Amino acid sequence: MFCPHCRTPNPEGTTICTQCSTPIDLEDATIAFTPEARSAAAATVAFDPQATQATGWSRPPTHPGEITDSRPLRPGEVLGDRYEILKLLGEGGMGAVYKAHDRELERTVALKVIRPELARNAQVLHRFKQELILARQVTHRNIIRIFDLGSASGTRFITMEYIEGQDLSNVLAARGKLPAAEAAGIMAQVARGLEAAHSEGVVHRDLKPQNIMIDPSGKASVMDFGIARSMDASNMTRTGALMGTPTYMSPEQAQGQKVDARSDLYTLGIIFYELLTGSPPFQADNPMATLVRRIQEKATPPIQLEPSIPPALNDIVMKMLATQVADRYQTAGEILQDLDAWEAARTGRTVLASGPVIAPRKTDYTVRIAAAAIALLLGVVAWMYLHRTPAGGGGQSGPAPVSLLVADFQNATGDQVFDGTLEPAVVLAMEGATFVSSFDRGDARRKAAKLRPGATTLDDALARQVALQEGINVIISGNIQKNGSGYRITLRALNGKTGEEILKKSDDASSKQDVLAVAAKLATPLRKKLGDTTPAEATETYGASSLEAAQAYAKGQAAQWAGKLDDAIAAYKRAIELDPEMGRAYAGVAVADANLHHNEEAAEYFKQAMRKTERMTERERYRTFGAYYSFVHNDQKAAEQFSQLLSKYKADDAAGSNLALSYFYGRNVARAIQEQQKIVNQHPENVLYRGNLALYAMYGGQFDLARAQAAEVLKRRPDYGGAFVAKALSEFAQGKPDDAAKTYQQLAATGPDGASIASIGLADIAMYQGRNADALAILEKGIAADLAAKNVSSAAVKLAAAAAAESNRGKAVEYANRSIELDKNSAFAAARVLVESGQESKALAVAAQLAARPEPEPQAYAKLLEGEVQLAGGKAQEALKSFDAANKIVDTWLGHLDLARAYIKTKNFPYAAAELDTCSKRSGEAAAVFLDDVPSYRYFAAVAVYRKEAQDGLK
Repeated sequence: MFCPHCRTPNPEGTTICTQCSTPIDLEDATIAFTPEARSAAAATVAFDPQATQATGWSRPPTHPGEITDSRPLRPGEVLGDRYEILKLLGEGGMGAVYKAHDRELERTVALKVIRPELARNAQVLHRFKQELILARQVTHRNIIRIFDLGSASGTRFITMEYIEGQDLSNVLAARGKLPAAEAAGIMAQVARGLEAAHSEGVVHRDLKPQNIMIDPSGKASVMDFGIARSMDASNMTRTGALMGTPTYMSPEQAQGQKVDARSDLYTLGIIFYELLTGSPPFQADNPMATLVRRIQEKATPPIQLEPSIPPALNDIVMKMLATQVADRYQTAGEILQDLDAWEAARTGRTVLASGPVIAPRKTDYTVRIAAAAIALLLGVVAWMYLHRTPAGGGGQSGPAPVSLLVADFQNATGDQVFDGTLEPAVVLAMEGATFVSSFDRGDARRKAAKLRPGATTLDDALARQVALQEGINVIISGNIQKNGSGYRITLRALNGKTGEEILKKSDDASSKQDVLAVAAKLATPLRKKLGDTTPAEATETYGASSLEAAQAYAKGQAAQWAGKLDDAIAAYKRAIELDPEMGRAYAGVAVADANLHHNEEAAEYFKQAMRKTERMTERERYRTFGAYYSFVHNDQKAAEQFSQLLSKYKADDAAGSNLALSYFYGRNVARAIQEQQKIVNQHPENVLYRGNLALYAMYGGQFDLARAQAAEVLKRRPDYGGAFVAKALSEFAQGKPDDAAKTYQQLAATGPDGASIASIGLADIAMYQGRNADALAILEKGIAADLAAKNVSSAAVKLAAAAAAESNRGKAVEYANRSIELDKNSAFAAARVLVESGQESKALAVAAQLAARPEPEPQAYAKLLEGEVQLAGGKAQEALKSFDAANKIVDTWLGHLDLARAYIKTKNFPYAAAELDTCSKRSGEAAAVFLDDVPSYRYFAAVAVYRKEAQDGLK
């Protein structure tokens, strides 16, 4: 084998080079296989000639005549008059890592230096540069952030985020192996980090326990993207050479073949195996023999080494370790789904988190066209969270997903207690089959009213038309009539496409109180006809204690579907009076109160609902807990609930879309797009699903996808406002302002709400182009129209924009104050203008109000405002701390822009460039910075200005 430092041949197994006396660390070696070497389990070190490009360091690479400081750094020493060395953290083949204090920015960092004897190696310097460049592309809580690279006193180094804790290799050394649940939790976090990297086209290629840090809270963070390369880089296809750690290489990497994200997933499988068993698979006498075994053999199932390993985790590991790439998981998201499913099966359901109850999110602009809606079906109640967003299911196994619509049953008894009472019982009984999803009856009624104006019931004929329009598989209708002293209930199912009868069944109830149970019982043969194998005795039924309570609950649903929230609350509370243990009725009140922003009442009823889950079905429990976590802004917990729901009820109409929404609100836009795409694939005709995908794609910067999905939506529904917004913002972001303006004009023609959004969109274009007078004229007209329509929040948003467009300070302050008076939800944008206009005290008053709110978003914006005031007052260092604190609360696009501004003021130009890179990468978020679908791309214009300043500073 060859020394990776001086390239001198050395006997196999040598650890100290016979020529230059430097350590030979096989874990960091670059290995090249020939066919003969592979069969003999031998290897040589190969160097990549492409790595001799310019390194891009702040100083040129070491040249032969330059003296390089070779001594180790000592605690107390200050590097470059800035970084005070605190202690040595570790040392490996590439160099040492120190804990250091950044005196300029007053924070602790990890400082990674390159070994002096390697400083002349352009390949190594290139590797360090790669670590910085690629890490800048990937932003995620489970990936360690890189700050800067530089050179001082002959020492080349990288600074990065410091994490208190230990790497996973030390955890393994101390404990041998980990409990299954703990191991799975760590793997899920690493998978999330990899998912973020892979979505940027970045493969790690050197994942190992030493590169995974675990902090005291159990958070896992991936570090050292030093040899990662973009998946579309030309040198990824070059065979015969590879880089990485032999113990954790994938088979294709070991053979020097082309690698992609799936190689990282194989490596993750090796680490998972080691966490569960205490040692990695494919044990052999030396690393090369290990590689050969990995290429030629399958891994021994970990459960054979440790029988206590859950079979489901054993299966996950073995799929990760499939030798053939096509047989493995194809994405990190697929691994996460299976890990979530195992966690759901292990725990049943997540325990309610403690902590303060937080108000539901409120979009600052429109109630009809935004994608950031929530459709949390509580039983069959739709959470109409300002606007409707139906949802769809996940993957398939067993019977194919079946969507059904329950039409209004005919009541021939003359007793009004049966009006609208049986349908929810049938829906609930049908949803006991995991592959069945029920189409929202409220949404169906609205569609039916358009198909037949004036219609007051959803009869069989109308239900059939809705089914044809929406691609619904099955229609269920029925009737109830007197039968002596009892009642006869009949249920009929039709093919939604052909109208052909699938099944017709009747049964008798001896009394009123038996009617609901009989109606639910009639669903069993239909479920079996569709492929359900659940035993009849295991079927969950509608758990109302009386027919009157069930009817009151049904009236609450109908009122909520119609948007009559006060009526819905009254009906749900009547149901609670009749049946104090009806948990779903408490949930209904909570949802309605949340939509009315009665936050304290909503919180109390949520608590009551979760105390009364015994008579809820399993689906209802998942939905209720997911709704609660969304209500309190715990997006990770909400995602867990909806993921668990989806893993068991794969066709659930709520789970898929709400899972995507939870990822979106958690600012994991790539995952939101992935989940929403699954729903669209399952329901290609559903315009609302496509509309959401278009908006998520726009936020994720996938503008071509956004425009394509928006176009498909508008073909099916030319008045769908959200599609216009996604299309216009994507066109504008792609440098087509004229096309965007035309799209906004088309939106304005759809009605008053469309005209309101279009006016802010057109003003946004004008402000981006510097045509502030034109913007003000558009905004003034829009403000007048909004106020006439009593659309106060929309007017407040336009007033804040007008304040930013107004060059006269006095008028700008007037606009800003009016905006704040009208709607506190627009206060942050208006307060930014107050800072620019010298009204710092008023801005700080707004910041105090935001900081007092319990939601994370206003708290983050409060910190940003504090930083704005500090920056305006010449206190750039204090501003940096405030902006950094804001981003730790919520990682916002504006937070990164503000950091860039502060770094420029402190002449930290590399840091500023990195933040501006993030702003550019996340340009989709700039299109609507508050995630409320309100056009705001004018903010992005500042990126080019600050980038020029940063480039000038970097010379």
